[in-house]
Amino acid sequence: MAADSLLTHLLRDARVPLGGGCLCLAGDCPNCLATVDGVSYVRTCQVAFREGAAVTPHAANGELPPLESVGERPPATARTMHCDVVVIGQGPAGRAAATDARATGAHVVTLDARDGQEVIGIYPGPLVVARTEGGMRHLYPRGEIVVATGASEIQPAVPGNHLRGLVTARAAAELAAAGVPLGRVVAVGTPPEGVSYEQASGTLVRFEPSSDSARLGAVVMRDAEGAETRWPCETVSLGLGLTPRDALLRMARGMNVRGVGDVLLPAHVPPCPQEGVVCPCAGVTVADLASVHARGFHELELVKRATLAGTGPCQGAACVPHIRAFLAAQGAALQPPFTARPVTRQLTIGEVAAGAHHAATPRTALHEEHLALGATMERLGGWWRPWHYGDVGAEYAAVRNGVSICDVSTLGKMQVSGPGTLALLEHLYPVPISSLAPGRARYVFMLDERGYVIDDGMVARESDTRFMATFTSGGATFAEMWVRDWAESLGVDVRVMNQTFSLGAINVTGPRAAELLARAGVSAPPAFLHHGQADVAGVPCRIYRLSFTGEVSFELHHAAADSVRLWRALLSLGQDLGIRPHGLEALLKLRLEKGHLIVGQDTDFDSSLRRLGCEWGVRLDKPAFIGRQAVLRTNRLPLDRQLCGFEMDAAKTTSEVVVFLRGEKETTSEVRFRTPAEGATIWDGEDLAGVVTSTTWSPTLGKSVMLGWLRLKDGALPTDVTIDDRPARRVPTPFYDPEGRRARG
Repeated sequence: MAADSLLTHLLRDARVPLGGGCLCLAGDCPNCLATVDGVSYVRTCQVAFREGAAVTPHAANGELPPLESVGERPPATARTMHCDVVVIGQGPAGRAAATDARATGAHVVTLDARDGQEVIGIYPGPLVVARTEGGMRHLYPRGEIVVATGASEIQPAVPGNHLRGLVTARAAAELAAAGVPLGRVVAVGTPPEGVSYEQASGTLVRFEPSSDSARLGAVVMRDAEGAETRWPCETVSLGLGLTPRDALLRMARGMNVRGVGDVLLPAHVPPCPQEGVVCPCAGVTVADLASVHARGFHELELVKRATLAGTGPCQGAACVPHIRAFLAAQGAALQPPFTARPVTRQLTIGEVAAGAHHAATPRTALHEEHLALGATMERLGGWWRPWHYGDVGAEYAAVRNGVSICDVSTLGKMQVSGPGTLALLEHLYPVPISSLAPGRARYVFMLDERGYVIDDGMVARESDTRFMATFTSGGATFAEMWVRDWAESLGVDVRVMNQTFSLGAINVTGPRAAELLARAGVSAPPAFLHHGQADVAGVPCRIYRLSFTGEVSFELHHAAADSVRLWRALLSLGQDLGIRPHGLEALLKLRLEKGHLIVGQDTDFDSSLRRLGCEWGVRLDKPAFIGRQAVLRTNRLPLDRQLCGFEMDAAKTTSEVVVFLRGEKETTSEVRFRTPAEGATIWDGEDLAGVVTSTTWSPTLGKSVMLGWLRLKDGALPTDVTIDDRPARRVPTPFYDPEGRRARG
């Protein structure tokens, strides 16, 4: 029969023995689950029969199915669809809702689990995610979502409910219609349609096995006087009431989702279970419920967590009515079902990942070295980078007072060479490049056509036709496209080689940095803003002398394969110098003391060099460069705001800190210096004046220092402002060593 479900076919042909428990044929029980063609947790009642399918029923005792073997399987696919209305469920109410919506001209998409279209979640957006036989569907309705999933039938919670031969009344009717032999049928509660049966009366007590201990042999009922009657049978049809199949509605609270039909029915509450298994998925019994209740778990959500009832494949469809009845019988008010969350069905990893695009975060060659040193890693600028190594103060002090190293391999590094290189770079940068002699380097900004800063870095000349340019860690990919596009646009003869991933870079910095390099075999390191080639501890390096920390600094560019060897050698050679690596938290503190801005943090999408207070970064006597016309035009406009430096006196706060020493609780006090947060508002009297972009407490200066955007008032920048309800002063930058003597050595 072409319309057979896999479960119906198996039951009729009895080729594969299924586990026990009440079958509902509606996806509300765990008793039809099987591994089909290597995929576990398949609901065989909602999968069409296919000749040759390999089926292994799951164990009825809750034992996990075996892991699937590695083999060839088509990749899971996902299709994104947009529509006006999504209707979930195609019973009478769902079909009517879809018809009504289409009558308004709406584009309607319908989904029905019985057609193999299982909705596994509704997410904010709104987004409806469904598993279908054709792959995953991601539906974005512009209008509403209609849930017409109907109601499920109450399943029994009495001794013997694990036997084969128990079916709900709807399932009995469907099986009979499909030609599945049911044998002698006894109906408990509402009888099945189209099935010959004997009606049992009274209260359901238990199911008893036949000579086959796994199969049903009889059902026992109790009358009002307490007398029990045994009804021999092969099948029991159970019409115990309905409970709304409303998990999707409970999942989508607060979204534009509407229920129609039986999904809005009040839930039938069965009698309090007295004995036997309540949750067939997790094997939770009435005794388990009584045990956790005696221990103080009285809320439905807590009982769920304490017993795992409701966490299995059917997600509470079978057990929640009985748990609610149990808790109500203990004297509490009837509690609502727990909040539902995606997913409603078990998915394969491929189905979960279908349509998702993961941007991998790269690691430098020193990643494992950082972890070995106890670093806390963060994703910043598109890379995993060490945020600190456990003692930011010591890392900071090592730079200011001794020597430190920092992994700066994430910098964008690009070699540009060829006869057209100089013409290209002169066009890319707003300062002269041709005046740069071989062996010299220069800090440069990069502008777009509107004259706004899009990146910054260093340009170093190696020969007449070969240069090295660096870019920000997060801007390297864009920079490569930018350079290549302009090279092609200008028609210049150049070679562009992005070496960001092939070259490592370690910054050696601090007043004793040159001493460390000397120990590593470099007795004559380059002067400030110069560079040269040398072996450092046996590793071939190009050494760039520049500074982001405000101290003497040497940036060692080398083959990434040598990074670990060079890193370890520097740490070893500097042991008696007090060397220690510093992470980004210390670096950001050091750079802010020097007033160095970070493109993307201190700059905005419309930051011109004039607004940044960096007009020295552009030479308008250059005849042409990207953004020149925009800079000329905007320079004629009144300046409206500018990036400025601010300082604030120390504000100490004392807080009580609770610590545990050798198991004993102690309270102590801790003094902290309160510094405004990044993003804090800057006030000029009662007027909103700007926002802080970078902030830190300066251990060397003993005050808070900040960068922030400040509006001009009557053509002038205010000097005294308020930040974080405290007075602050606008001051020139750099805050630390304004003459730059320490960096130049």
